[in-house]
Amino acid sequence: MVSILLVLVGFACLIFGANWLVDGASALAKKFNVPDLAIGLTVVAFGTSAPELVVNTFAAYQSHSDIVLGNVIGSNNFNLFIILGLSALIYPIKVQSSTAWKEIPISLTVTIIVIFLLNDFFFVLPSRLSRADGVALLVSFFIFLYYVFKQMKNNTMQETEVPSMSMLKIAGLILLGLSGLVAGGQLVVVNSVYIAESFGVSEKIIGLTIVAAGTSLPELMTSIVASLKKNSDIAIGNVIGSNIFNLLLILSLSGIIHPISFNPKFNLDLYILLGGTMLLLIFMLTGQRKKLDRWEGALLMILYLGYMIYLIVEEL
Repeated sequence: MVSILLVLVGFACLIFGANWLVDGASALAKKFNVPDLAIGLTVVAFGTSAPELVVNTFAAYQSHSDIVLGNVIGSNNFNLFIILGLSALIYPIKVQSSTAWKEIPISLTVTIIVIFLLNDFFFVLPSRLSRADGVALLVSFFIFLYYVFKQMKNNTMQETEVPSMSMLKIAGLILLGLSGLVAGGQLVVVNSVYIAESFGVSEKIIGLTIVAAGTSLPELMTSIVASLKKNSDIAIGNVIGSNIFNLLLILSLSGIIHPISFNPKFNLDLYILLGGTMLLLIFMLTGQRKKLDRWEGALLMILYLGYMIYLIVEEL
């Protein structure tokens, strides 16, 4: 019970830490006249993915490969099936042409690349994500960032007012945010592993479920608020951007910190992520084009529920 409570405390630290870091960094960027769109694509994107990054940093350093993979793959599946499904249920998501024709296919391509790298299909080696693989993914991440900023220059920027803050308050928020992320990440990893060992549950399942859902809470809240405000671009952009971010940046840094041993049982979860991304692309290009309707959102959530039931039954 104490470990379960500490995991919850860890998640709270991660969420508050990410929010404080985003608020402080956004205010700092405003002081130097950095555009809102640039802040959203960098600071906020990093902030919502910061819990996954911190958890994976600790897990990789401590050689918990199943937690590393379970967190990234599980977070991406949670983002795609639950967050996007729930957002579409709240308000049907209509997206820009670039999302349907570019960002979703990029996410699909990145998923395929990660599957090939993890399985080492072309080499007679133990399946793992090596440091070289991590560097390759990191380079791909910088290429993706270049694409994002190129897109940003082609769009009209819309400025919003941010309350003025003193440098002392900004520094305090950033330090509190970083402290919360570090403390929360350590609490989640250590206690999740202890829970898994105590109940005989594999680290794979803990990573795919509890850790993945907990670290995805910032994305969940962002997309729900965006759907309530009928801002479709943020609702779907948050999910697709976060999934690309998780695979290219967080997984790459984890592999660079420590090579990640790959458990072939994760292939099913990767294929579900691949299939879900393909299904989303089909939804965007058929029916009411470039729109995710409520029934499609409901279908995504039902599929995820079936996937969770399978994971639990398999573990038993």
